[in-house]
Amino acid sequence: MAKGRQVRRGAAPKAANRPEDEVLVDIVEVRDRAQDTLNRFRKPLMIAGAAVAVLIIAFIAWNVYVGSQQKEAVEQMRQAERLFERDSFATAMLKTLPGGFKGFPQIIEDYSGTPAANLANYYAGVCLLNLGKYEAAISYLKDFSPKGSVMPIMKNGALGDAYSETKDFASAKSYYQKAVNAKANDLLTPFYLKRLAMLAQKDNDFAAARKYYEELKNEYPSAPEGQDAEKYLIFLEGK
Repeated sequence: MAKGRQVRRGAAPKAANRPEDEVLVDIVEVRDRAQDTLNRFRKPLMIAGAAVAVLIIAFIAWNVYVGSQQKEAVEQMRQAERLFERDSFATAMLKTLPGGFKGFPQIIEDYSGTPAANLANYYAGVCLLNLGKYEAAISYLKDFSPKGSVMPIMKNGALGDAYSETKDFASAKSYYQKAVNAKANDLLTPFYLKRLAMLAQKDNDFAAARKYYEELKNEYPSAPEGQDAEKYLIFLEGK
C-alpha cells in the first residue's frame, strides 16, 4: 500500500472545483430552476392574466352600464323627490307616479346598484317612518349606504326615530348614539343629542341625561337644543 495521505471515497479532491466554478454552477442551477418554474406555471399564469383582463373589461362595462342607469334613474326620481319635499309621502311610495314617473320603490327595483337607487332607500325609509310603517321604514333605512359627513347622521337618526316608535328604546338609543358619534354637525348633532338626553331621562338615568344636556349647553349654545338645555338641567337638579 502506497504511503501518504488517503482520499475518502466519494469526496472530490479540493482542487477539482475553483470557487468561481462553483459560483457559475450555482448561477446556472438558479437559472434552470427559474426556467423550470416558469414553464410549469406558464399556463396557469396565462389563465390568470386572461381572467384579470376579463374582470377589467367587465368592470369598465359595468361602470358604463351603471352610469347610463344612474342618469336615467336621476331623471325618473325627480318627481318622487318633489313629492317628498311636499310631504306627499304616500304618493311618493307608489310604483308609478302621475306623469308616468317612478316612485321610490320602483326606482330601487329597476335601478339596483346605482347611487340613485341607494338614495331612494333613504327616501323610502323616511316616507314610511312618517306614514307610521316603522318596521318597513327600518328595512329600507338599513339598505341605505350613506356617504359623506351628513348622511350617516341622517340615516342613524332616522333609525333611532323608527325604533323609538316601536318602543325598542335600547335600539333607538344605540342609533342615536351613532348619529351623535359621527362627524359633528351644528344642525343635526344637537338634535339627536337631545333625543339621547330625553331617552336617558325617560329611563331615570339622570346622570346620563345631565351629561347630554351639559354637552348641549356647552358645545352647541347657538342651537335651539343648546339654548333649551339649561331649563332641563334645572329640572334635573336633585335627581
